[in-house]
Amino acid sequence: MKKSMPEDPLKIIRNNDPELFGQIENTANLSFADGDIPLKYKLLIAMSLDASKGAVDGVKALARRAMDEGATKEEMFEVLRIAYYITGAGSIYTAVNGLIDLFDNE
Repeated sequence: MKKSMPEDPLKIIRNNDPELFGQIENTANLSFADGDIPLKYKLLIAMSLDASKGAVDGVKALARRAMDEGATKEEMFEVLRIAYYITGAGSIYTAVNGLIDLFDNE
């Protein structure tokens, strides 16, 4: 039975190792900070990386955030083409499981 990612997957780190959590948080803030690449594209890159690593819940969360930043469905699927080309079919099956709730009724 698949375990669902908790609402805050880093809660256990925050509560037990605040120093490590601070490092993780700083890196996330740096990675997604304003810069030359718009946030929606950074989120799409992260989503494709999660797809390539088998992180279904990460795909789902990052896809929602990317959509909130203006990413289109077409952009998401175009990014997944690259993930598929680089890492293979497993990334597509992960992405499908992560995106099914967003696009299932289409």
